[in-house]
Amino acid sequence: MHLVPADRADRRTIDGHRVCEAIAAIGDADRVRTWAGRFSLLADANRLALLLALHRTGPLAVSDLAVATGMNDPAVSQALRLLRAAGVVAGEKEGRVVRYRVVDAEVRAVLELC
Repeated sequence: MHLVPADRADRRTIDGHRVCEAIAAIGDADRVRTWAGRFSLLADANRLALLLALHRTGPLAVSDLAVATGMNDPAVSQALRLLRAAGVVAGEKEGRVVRYRVVDAEVRAVLELC
């Protein structure tokens, strides 16, 4: 049980080799936290709807996303701020209009499954 951290080494196991495999499968704790954060972003139906619209149609403005999802403009803007802060979407300004798109490749891969 070479992968078991010292603070857990004294615990009883049933299948020690599988415990090591499970620890290896979990991997880096920071990566697990990153994915948990991504999943929490996707767990909200409104944010997921915005992401699906952007993923499947390409860049869209806030007002267009509001019409497409049935949300109001401020709610779309707030959701996009959260998604932008997480690095999932980015906006490109054209004059006075900002069009958003999905930029996180791993999130795009998850959206392909939806």
